[in-house]
Amino acid sequence: MDRYDQPDQPMRAVAASVLLAVEYGESLSQCLPPALQQLAPNERPALQALCYGTCRWFHRLDSELSSRLKSPVKKQDRVVHHLMLVALFQLRFSQQATYAILNESVEACRALDKPHLTGLVNGVLRAAEREGAPEPENDASRFSHPAWMVEKLRHNWPDNWQQILEANNAQAPMTLRVNALRFSRDEYLALLAEAGIEAAATAFAPQGIQLARPVQVDQLPWFADGAVSVQDEAAQLCTTLLDLAPGQRVLDACAAPGGKTCAILESQAELAEVVAIDESAARLPRVQENLDRLDLHASLLQADAADTEQWWDGQPFDRILLDVPCSASGVIRRHPDIKLLRRETDVVPLAAIQLGLLEAMWSVLKPGGRLVYATCSVFPQENHRIIQRFLKQQTSAVLIEPEVQWGRDMGTGRQLLPDPTSHDGFFYAVLEKPEQ
Repeated sequence: MDRYDQPDQPMRAVAASVLLAVEYGESLSQCLPPALQQLAPNERPALQALCYGTCRWFHRLDSELSSRLKSPVKKQDRVVHHLMLVALFQLRFSQQATYAILNESVEACRALDKPHLTGLVNGVLRAAEREGAPEPENDASRFSHPAWMVEKLRHNWPDNWQQILEANNAQAPMTLRVNALRFSRDEYLALLAEAGIEAAATAFAPQGIQLARPVQVDQLPWFADGAVSVQDEAAQLCTTLLDLAPGQRVLDACAAPGGKTCAILESQAELAEVVAIDESAARLPRVQENLDRLDLHASLLQADAADTEQWWDGQPFDRILLDVPCSASGVIRRHPDIKLLRRETDVVPLAAIQLGLLEAMWSVLKPGGRLVYATCSVFPQENHRIIQRFLKQQTSAVLIEPEVQWGRDMGTGRQLLPDPTSHDGFFYAVLEKPEQ
């Protein structure tokens, strides 16, 4: 029996099981969807909010809970630790009635087949309600991030680290990319206004629209017919850097889930071909779904982009978008489970993968062609330092300084830091290969 398939599981019990799965290495995108299916449709948004909110504030809540426990919960009962974290999240960050949080958490403990711990749950939560939230003991607790990440950001961004941490804890806005093959941005803004959805144009992405408040996608005019997609403003900027033109052959390496592939096709209708590669066979169907909804076509390949002998047909590409696997430290506000999943030891191996991909993609780029390197990271080790290392190896490569009004010039690329009122954290560098 699946861990979520217990009959009549209370929502808090399901949330605790999801968080336990995250602690053991599963992302919310992996473990939350099956859990949502165990609840009635009207309960699912609340479950999602519980799981995302508890992950967002995990390090603060865990610090408080640990201080209230005389000894750690035994490993076989670890799910109850997460049940208490869920309850603490509600006590500290929701308007839920206190008596409901306490009573329903005790019932959830029984539903998790841990009746011997109901007294512990009741006692800890009553003390937490009575005494209020303690003062954070350190910056990891105060900003609710792992200590290594706080220190890394403090070192890399001495003037901005607190701003980054605070932005990571903010709710990300809902941003749209208007399909330029269907509507202008102004036309779609008018459609939103007619539908009673408040929105405004983004500052930097030419087809971007930011909503004042998130809505379900089925409320967006003509969404099912491909008029618009959900995509952060920073991610949309790739098309402005590629310098696309009719007749070009374009590669989107590491393409899933396909948002940038679709953005490329929307921004230039007369490309010769767009090839989209991803190593994960499980993620490629999502790329195809996005293409189908938008009535677009790309050649999809399941392959390791770095292993060019496996997939390359020998025809070089005019343009390459290389959005490399990274720490995702720039999109934590959208994926708060990154705080639990990412380890400091991940960054060096990721940097090696990034440089290897860049070297491989350079070999399939046509002379005179352009490559855009991108990450959703704020760590220099994955960003401008990768470009510095590459330029030392490929001395003929030309670094292009784009004439843009966004981001910070890092010498070898532009860095966007997460902005609580607009875009995610992102890095871009533009390289051109000389004519032979």
